[in-house]
Amino acid sequence: QVQLVESGGGLVQPGGSLRLSCVASGSIFSIISMGWYRQAPGKQRELVADLNSGGGRNYVDSVKGRFTITRDNAKKAVYLQMNSLKPEDTAVYYCNGRIYSTHVQWDDYWGQGTQVTVSS
Repeated sequence: QVQLVESGGGLVQPGGSLRLSCVASGSIFSIISMGWYRQAPGKQRELVADLNSGGGRNYVDSVKGRFTITRDNAKKAVYLQMNSLKPEDTAVYYCNGRIYSTHVQWDDYWGQGTQVTVSS
């Protein structure tokens, strides 16, 4: 079994910064990709950023130039540095990991979510 544990959410003023962290643990054979999704009230969950094992990064257009995703392979962790935060960034942020638990079996795993609120 694989677990993803997030931390780092909170309340911040517009223009401020936050750093989200997510650590994977459990039965991990290898990690295909890790990333962050978010879901605002009344909206569908959307991809914010992800990072694959080859180092390729994807960002949703609305966060390009403001958010940066990084990964620490040794710690099986992924981070999301969020700068110049806007009220529209307010959402529950979920860590996602596409992970092989054996050499043939992979699944998508999710963290419990962490609230990010951008408000003055």
